[in-house]
Amino acid sequence: MSAPFTVLIPARLASTRLPGKPLADIGGKPMVVRVAERAEASGAAQIVVAADAPEIVAACAAHGVRALLTRADHASGSDRLAEACEQLGLDGDDIVVNVQGDEPLIDPALIDAVANLLRKQPRVSVSTAAHVIESVADFVNPNVVKVVTDAQGLALSFSRAPLPWWRDGFAQGIAALPTRPAPLRHIGLYGYWAGFLRAFPALPPAPLEQCEALEQLRVLWHGHRIAVHIAAHAPGPGVDTPQDLARVRALFGSGGQA
Repeated sequence: MSAPFTVLIPARLASTRLPGKPLADIGGKPMVVRVAERAEASGAAQIVVAADAPEIVAACAAHGVRALLTRADHASGSDRLAEACEQLGLDGDDIVVNVQGDEPLIDPALIDAVANLLRKQPRVSVSTAAHVIESVADFVNPNVVKVVTDAQGLALSFSRAPLPWWRDGFAQGIAALPTRPAPLRHIGLYGYWAGFLRAFPALPPAPLEQCEALEQLRVLWHGHRIAVHIAAHAPGPGVDTPQDLARVRALFGSGGQA
């Protein structure tokens, strides 16, 4: 049996592309509640929403989901989760899995895999997930974050650029994918030791992090390691835009994912 862990779901009311996103209705329930319901199907000992607004806390309470009110001025989701760890009194060696509040189709088994990977590798500070990229469009898309790993499955780097860079194959433009190693798309799901998560906001931002706009590069910059679980398939679609929301609503309406 896997060790117990806590799922924390950061939820921020303000969103430039989809205002009020955590409260967006999906099949009769707010999106953040749908995310929590998926997490409840994992092996987590507790699921807690870390909210920045009373409206989110109230919506969660109405559906029996535990939520904490955190400061509204946090610069990132990691800062919000660090405060939630403090409010919950989590020990330094407790495992926390950060499930994004806009992933109403997250696979509960993937949550378990990220938590178990961290438990199996106590020398790493963070665990995460990835899957093989299967299209050139995703490979060249800067919104699709790539990760490369070492022989032990630890992250070497993350980038919005195509990685790995196939020297000869790309001489005439990117028309095919490298095959060895296969390119990996990073999945934004993280497992942390609670002690590291509380300390993370105090680490100075890394120049590479600021260049790529990828917070996980701060972890590597300061010498910490990230273990990567390779999933067999891509996760369900997340919600960033009104178009994404319409697609997910259609999936729930079909009865296949509700």
